[in-house]
Formats: sequence, C-alpha cells, structure tokens
Amino acid sequence: MKLLSYVVLLLSISFSAVAEESEPAKVWLERLSVSLNKLNFSTSFVVVKNNQAQPYHWFHGVDDNGKELEILSLLNGPRRDILRKGDVVSYIEPELPPYSVSSQKISGPIPSILSGDISQLETSYDFISVGRSRILGRPAQLIRIEAKNAHRHAYWLWLDQHSSMLLKMSIVTKQGQPLEHIQFTHLDITDKPSESVLQLHETELPVLVDIPEEYQQQQLQWNVNWLPVGFKQINSNRHKISLTKQPVEFMLFSDGLVDVSIYVNASEEKQRNADFAKDGATLVLNQVNEGIEVSVVGKIPSNTAKKIADSITIKPPKVP
Repeated sequence: MKLLSYVVLLLSISFSAVAEESEPAKVWLERLSVSLNKLNFSTSFVVVKNNQAQPYHWFHGVDDNGKELEILSLLNGPRRDILRKGDVVSYIEPELPPYSVSSQKISGPIPSILSGDISQLETSYDFISVGRSRILGRPAQLIRIEAKNAHRHAYWLWLDQHSSMLLKMSIVTKQGQPLEHIQFTHLDITDKPSESVLQLHETELPVLVDIPEEYQQQQLQWNVNWLPVGFKQINSNRHKISLTKQPVEFMLFSDGLVDVSIYVNASEEKQRNADFAKDGATLVLNQVNEGIEVSVVGKIPSNTAKKIADSITIKPPKVP
C-alpha cells in the first residue's frame, strides 16, 4: 500500500511538472510582471560583462494602500541609488544634485517592460518556453525572448518555478553567443515590505523636475530614414554634452525592450569611418559623414547600428 501511494505521488509530481513546462511562454512572462509589481522582495544581483561584475541590491514592496516602493542601489564605487514611491522616481548620483521625475518605472539593468505589458513586444519578438534548469538553488523555467529578425539580440530569462521571479537573464546574439548576464545571488520574498522599504515610505524625496513637453519633442534638423520595425520615437531635444559643452541634437527610440539613442552634431572633420566600441551588449558607433558626426548607442548588433547611422540625412533649409 505504501509503495502504491509513493508511485501515485511520483506520478502527480511528474504530471504537474509536465503541465508547468507545457504552459505558454507568454503566461510565464505575465506571471513575472505580476511578481515584480506585487511581491515584497529583497534581492541582490550582479551584472556580468567584459569579465567584470557590477553588484546591485534591489528592494521592492507594496504598502497598505497598494503603493509600490522600490530601491535599486549600485554597491561598488560612488553611491548611486534609484528610489521610487508610486509614480515618483528619484536619482542620487555623484555627478549631479539629487532630483526626481514622474515615472512608474525605474531605469536600471533589468528592462522595465518585464514588469509591464509584455504583449507590446509581440510584433518584434517571439516568446519560447524551452525547459527547466536550476538557478540559485531553485527550479527555474527558461523563457527565450527571440527577435523576429537579425536586427536585435535575444533575451533569455530563467524564472523561479514557484514565484515566477527573475533569477537570471542573458542577452545573446542570434547565434547564441552570450554578451551580458544578470545573475541573482540572493532572493528573499516576504509577506510584508522590508525595513528598508518602510523607511523609504517616510523619506522625503528630492524636488520633482518638471520637464516641459515641448523640450522632449523638439523639431531637429535631421531625419532617421531607417529603423528596425517596431521602434518608435520616445523623445528628441537639443542639449550640450556635459564634458565638452558641445551642442548636440538627440533622439531616443525604443521597441519596448531595447532603447536606441542617436546623437548628431556638426564636425570639423569632413569624413571619418565608423568606430565601434562595446560594453557588454551595449554598442557605441561613431562616424562622420559630410561634416556631420553621428553616434548610435544601444543594445543592438553592429550592422543594425551602421544601417541606422547611414540612413540619417540633414533636412534641407526652409525656403523663405
């Protein structure tokens, strides 16, 4: 009788595992979004790129009124903290006075779309459920976010089988070559927010910076004539580079998962071939064409960046 009970137990566990693995990848990603928004957790992770590791500590909690509270801290080097209370995000950085902006998401190593509406990515990416693994001592489900064309990289996510929380993320090329990893080293999920999160609740955040809409959507003197399908313009403006004080025109595009920044300014050089620099998955392209310097920055392949840069044309002057 005991043997029969043991066999039944094994079969029930096996059928449960098969059912979990057969669930669509999108369902796993939707659970991840809920976990990132609703759970009280304290976690540490490292961003591994160029044979170096950047350690972070990440707290998230939800107060009695349903307001999200969040802290993301870089643990090495000068203090860098990002704090969030509801729809106000504050940045504490060594180079700038502390400031706050209106936003419901923090800007960090983990793409904010993972805590948002993942269906926004379906026009440009496929979601694939691959199989089980073991990460941080926990059973994990591997989900791949695969680009539908060669102009983007792929994102591989390992999600905790029980909580659907993120345990590891890798950015890889279409050929499967790893470029950058995020590896969680600690995860603690609790019924109530941590003490650090509760202290944030009582903390007065820096003054909110009001950015006029017209500043974010300025009409610039050039056009981008090619971008991979799915990228949309987020903002555009003119400003001066903080180090050189050189004026530059800037556009930001996003497909929901990847941001691409484009900078254009006049150059004393007439022509310069494209230079490429990489920081993990982030690529920086810089070139000069017909006296116009163009820089493209984003987690995209080099041929994508080059095609974007080559598509930029200066608008003809307006005839009075």
